[in-house]
Order: sequence, then structure tokens, then C-alpha cells
Amino acid sequence: MRAQYSGRVAAFDEHRGLGAVEARGGRQFPFHCTAIADGTRTIAEGAPVRFRLVIGPLGALEAAAVSPAD
Repeated sequence: MRAQYSGRVAAFDEHRGLGAVEARGGRQFPFHCTAIADGTRTIAEGAPVRFRLVIGPLGALEAAAVSPAD
């Protein structure tokens, strides 16, 4: 099983579909709206979330499976 991390949505541009989550340690990871697990393609800034880290197409870490924290 892959590690799951907790954090919050630091930024989200609904028009562009791009955002960033901030992990508890303060590091930020970008994500695309298609990485939102429930398929809504939108998420509120400041929302607490859980996510996984994957290596994106450019070789950098990105957030994936972004979902609201319970």
C-alpha cells in the first residue's frame, strides 16, 4: 500500500484546474483537477485533505488521489 499524507489545499485555480496541497511539514506539491479522487474536479482552498505522492511527467513529486480528510 502506498503512503498517504495529510495536509490542506494551499491554492486552487478552478479555471486552470491547477492547485497545490501543503503537507504538514510545510512542503507544497502541485496537483491537477483530475487528481481529485471524487471526480468533482474542484476543491476549496484551505480544505483539509489526504493525498498520495507520485512522480509526475516532468519527474517532480505531485499530489494524487486528493480527497477531503474525514
